[in-house]
Amino acid sequence: MSFLRAEWRKLALANYEVDPEVLQPFVPAGTELDLWQGRCYVSLVGFMFLNTRVLGLKVPGHVHFEEVNLRFYVKRMHEGEVRRGVVFIKEIVPLHAITWVANTLYKEHYQTLPMNHQWVENSNKRSIQYQWKLKSGWQSFSIDADIPSQPLLEGSEAEFITEHYWGYSQISNQRSVEYQVTHPRWQHYPVQQWEIQVDFGATYGPHFHFLNTESPTSAMLAEGSSITVEKRTLFTPSLP
Repeated sequence: MSFLRAEWRKLALANYEVDPEVLQPFVPAGTELDLWQGRCYVSLVGFMFLNTRVLGLKVPGHVHFEEVNLRFYVKRMHEGEVRRGVVFIKEIVPLHAITWVANTLYKEHYQTLPMNHQWVENSNKRSIQYQWKLKSGWQSFSIDADIPSQPLLEGSEAEFITEHYWGYSQISNQRSVEYQVTHPRWQHYPVQQWEIQVDFGATYGPHFHFLNTESPTSAMLAEGSSITVEKRTLFTPSLP
């Protein structure tokens, strides 16, 4: 049985090209940075969890909720297979129980904050906004996109960003957590414009304060789908 089943919907992603050295301290043991055409990315991602079930059960009050995270991309070679995955710098949700489970069982870096979202659609565009509240005030990430969806193009940056099916987190310098995420290939909505009002240093730590003055190289809005998160595995990389 999958550990978690849910829908991830209306995923807003802003992608920043960064120096790989910025992310090296966060790369879990046994993985390496995954680059697209020689470029290293970190992504701000906002989306909705819908119809969430843990071990097949819906927990009242924990079925529909927002998440915003900052993540980057890694890969791991395992028995001749290249496993392409993501590592989360921090994941923000509005529910303490979700934070406790993810941090305790999956060694993630969740934080609980007040959150809200808006989905607005008319004949010309769909507008998606995710917000979270720090002591200094509300932070927001908004995207306007076309109404019709399109398939991801083979070899595109958008395909690279979305086609990672493993999650990794660091326990120590010698040990990591691995888990699989399953979902079908996603559709996306061509983006018209975006707005990011985020204090990255206050949200994700001083290491990422520099993003306050950077502009994303790209942004996208993916429809998402039903997903599963499988049970975790602990591993210690073999010495060369």
